[in-house]
Amino acid sequence: MQSGKTNQPDFSNSEIAFRDQSNNSLWQAYQLFKVMNNKQLVCLGKNLVNFSLALHLPVKGIIRKTIYRHFVGGESIDDCSRTIRRLTERNVHSILDYALEGEESEEVFDATCREVIRTVEYAHQNKSIPFSAFKITGIGSFDLLEKVSAGLPLTTEERAAYRRVEDRVESIFRRGYELNVPVLIDAEESWIQSVLDEMVLRLMAKYNSERAIVQNTYQMYRHDSIDRIRKHHQMALEGGFRFGLKIVRGAYMEKERARALEKGYPSPIQPDKDATDRDFDAIIRYFMEHHDTIEFMVATHNEASSMLLATLIDTFGLPRNQQGIYFSQLYGMSDHLTFNLAEMGYNVAKYVPYGEVKTMMPYLFRRAEENSSVKGQTSRELKMIRKEIRRRKQAD
Repeated sequence: MQSGKTNQPDFSNSEIAFRDQSNNSLWQAYQLFKVMNNKQLVCLGKNLVNFSLALHLPVKGIIRKTIYRHFVGGESIDDCSRTIRRLTERNVHSILDYALEGEESEEVFDATCREVIRTVEYAHQNKSIPFSAFKITGIGSFDLLEKVSAGLPLTTEERAAYRRVEDRVESIFRRGYELNVPVLIDAEESWIQSVLDEMVLRLMAKYNSERAIVQNTYQMYRHDSIDRIRKHHQMALEGGFRFGLKIVRGAYMEKERARALEKGYPSPIQPDKDATDRDFDAIIRYFMEHHDTIEFMVATHNEASSMLLATLIDTFGLPRNQQGIYFSQLYGMSDHLTFNLAEMGYNVAKYVPYGEVKTMMPYLFRRAEENSSVKGQTSRELKMIRKEIRRRKQAD
């Protein structure tokens, strides 16, 4: 290990964070986050939108011009091209994320699989898109995955349906292998994650001989995640294949705790946020100590964790654009991290979800609910936007 560069990213630099935004768009973002900072308004808004969509009232235009425009790249892959170009100009990569969810028909699962493969093919043609990504629950039934994970007997029809899920997953990773495009599969609830881990590790052994094409996701709010990651890394070393993964803090905490209480088993969730933060940062250190055998993405809106990885990359004497090491944030959030890291030459990617307005509503509701429940995040967004508005006024 050696000391590297001393100039570090400045996450308080609002000018770099919002350089692309006009005064008007900045003000609209401020109003949007202000609303999302109010849990009651978010709940009321969700009910009103669902009611309006059910009655076919003309609310799509309002949604498109507000929350949709802020958090979504476009309706289709081609529609995202403008967003991708704008990010590329700032040295930020894009990850197209077809965010369809909540569907249950085999026809929709097949269509979603084909769409994910199209994102792989599009990424192959565009150097600004280094990964593709998908959710297994977008291409297979949650209830079926739950039944398989629990080891329950399946009917003949269910066995056939599960084989189709496996075939869809493999077809996506196979296309990634053929086109040399790494593919990230999202994490799921703990009670279906085990069958997902098993499937993904099997495909890593098949497709990751030279590069981590198949990449898993681990939620660090699970207290067993560090042990799982180390175990899976060891399996990769022993099996002679590349280990690729993304870490997130996690998205199902309340649901996990409620289910554990209802079913009477120990909660898989960390006792508190400090424990999650501790493990998140500890595994970043582990990745850096094994960066020659792990390709990884740190997907976080946390300033301390982002600074830790940035500092370690420099401390280890690696190039800031070291292949196989990425930062990531969601489109529409934490621009002060994304653009300041990119400005300093680190590999950064925005997750860019896309889909029609009605299709995107579950995703957008989740963004609004997360922002209203995690007040620290929303407050940071508001603080940074306020700072930039004030800076521009003073500069005029």
